[in-house]
Amino acid sequence: MRAYERIVEQVEQAVESGELRPGERLPSERDLMVQFSVSRSTVREALRVLQARGLVRSRPGDPNGAEVMPFTPAALHKSMTTLARVDELSLAELVQFRMVLEGAAYLLAARLHTPAQLAEMDDAIARMRAADGYESFSAADVDFHDAVARASGNKLIQICSDVVRSIVLDLIADKIRAPEQRRRSIAHHEEALAAVRAGDGPLAARLARQALSDFYSPYLPDGALDELLE
Repeated sequence: MRAYERIVEQVEQAVESGELRPGERLPSERDLMVQFSVSRSTVREALRVLQARGLVRSRPGDPNGAEVMPFTPAALHKSMTTLARVDELSLAELVQFRMVLEGAAYLLAARLHTPAQLAEMDDAIARMRAADGYESFSAADVDFHDAVARASGNKLIQICSDVVRSIVLDLIADKIRAPEQRRRSIAHHEEALAAVRAGDGPLAARLARQALSDFYSPYLPDGALDELLE
């Protein structure tokens, strides 16, 4: 293990255990140098890595030490985007994960939704129908899925769904602007929403997974999503 990695590992462990909490400060660069018996350049390399991972905010030479940052979805988004860009995560794997998340979100939303959340979904579909371009259509589509995720009552589903959806769409954004894609998408949304409104979670989840499979299968190897449709 390189010297800077030891610092990174110990700080990560302290954050994960709650020993270091958001808003608290790490020791100063000089104190870290003494504590780990390393050079200033090693300490700064460790701080750069920690900052890149979204764990701390660091300014070189700050006498107060780096600040521990609260968790944000942006950190997860950055990590997963990096994995996708360097081919550690394939598009098929990302879509499979999205299908799992969407299925769970619809299943819970069918049981836990409020009238206000149903109204948000209705409004999003209405805006999808009225959209005069890809950007406005996409914004309304995102709002619909966000409303379903909120209706699930599970914050982790909300965060992960938002992150995975944006990564997948970024990877194929130039392929999904066709008007016929939009019409099919609206029809799928309406069917799934009807199941949510009726309280039929298994049907809503199955329709959501099928819609994603229909949408993304043309860009994936044959059969890549079949296991999630059974």
